[in-house]
Amino acid sequence: MALTAGIVGLPNVGKSTLFNAITKAGAEAANYPFCTIDPNVGIVEVPDIRLQKLTELVQPKKTVPTAFEFTDIAGIVKGASKGEGLGNKFLSHIRQVDAICHVVRCFASEDITHVSGKVDPIDDIETINLELILADLETVDKRIGRVEKLAKQKDKEAVIEFAVLSKLKEAFEVEKPARSIEFNEDQMKVVKGLHLLTSKPVLYVSNVNEDDIQDPEHNEYVQKVKEFAKGDQAEVIVVCAKIEEEMAELDDDEKAMFLEELGIDESGLDKLIRATYNLLGLATYFTAGVQEVRAWTFKKGMKAPQCAGIIHTDFERGFIRAETVSYEDLLAGGSMTAAREAGKVRLEGKDYLVQDGDVIHFRFNV
Repeated sequence: MALTAGIVGLPNVGKSTLFNAITKAGAEAANYPFCTIDPNVGIVEVPDIRLQKLTELVQPKKTVPTAFEFTDIAGIVKGASKGEGLGNKFLSHIRQVDAICHVVRCFASEDITHVSGKVDPIDDIETINLELILADLETVDKRIGRVEKLAKQKDKEAVIEFAVLSKLKEAFEVEKPARSIEFNEDQMKVVKGLHLLTSKPVLYVSNVNEDDIQDPEHNEYVQKVKEFAKGDQAEVIVVCAKIEEEMAELDDDEKAMFLEELGIDESGLDKLIRATYNLLGLATYFTAGVQEVRAWTFKKGMKAPQCAGIIHTDFERGFIRAETVSYEDLLAGGSMTAAREAGKVRLEGKDYLVQDGDVIHFRFNV
């Protein structure tokens, strides 16, 4: 699954600090704009209690979690769509990711400068959203004239594309993103071919200070972000990037103690990673044997042979059946044998849509 989520935001909102915590990759974090000029890419493991439980059940020699990519993209400023602040380069980096994690500063600090001189999360969000919309509007404007001529000649594909471009142009001119517009199946094919920045799914990451992490609901900035996100049908994750970066250096036991001292059940990072994984349309199936218990990432809607091909192309080419049991049924049974005796293990064919949490043994012959 070569899908990646891009971390975007204005300069000095905590993007690189958060990226450091996510990947422990050490992206430079400095108190001035554009310290991250080239995008940093890091692989992050997906926290999943199910993998731990399967390991306890099977006692394998090795356990392998699943993972996906985060890309840290340098700060965008007003005028990016016109090339301000190395804007064109940054926008091209956003174009290459599949989903956007929009980090928003929700803390006041005299020590960390704000690029616009004041802390206003909604203004920050709208600044970036507008730059992405303007970049998309430019994409549409470059195509619409030529397509309109073909549409007038009754070219079937051009008629569909012109309708899409017109609808997008109308939305962009009132500052609405492409993801807010409904399209039918044929129109969606056109939209996907345009590779628009505002088509990408988004979630907002409210970065708060240490004092607010226990009870972020009292942070007025967070509440403003949540209210804004409702209109975008987007999720909001609250983190303290500074704390997360500190925790990233701890082992599991120390991390658990730290969380207990903070009075929170789960780190903001774990919530963010899972939310991003879901935003990318990803899910997890498992293979479980004495040699290895492993989590595998697949795209929701994939059928059994395609999922088999994630392990090895021979598995897909020679697919026969998928011996399948849900994680819950396997755990309740206590073993594959017990789950089979209880009638919970199924033999699924080529048309089976793999479900999140399936534990699968693929049968194949090549």
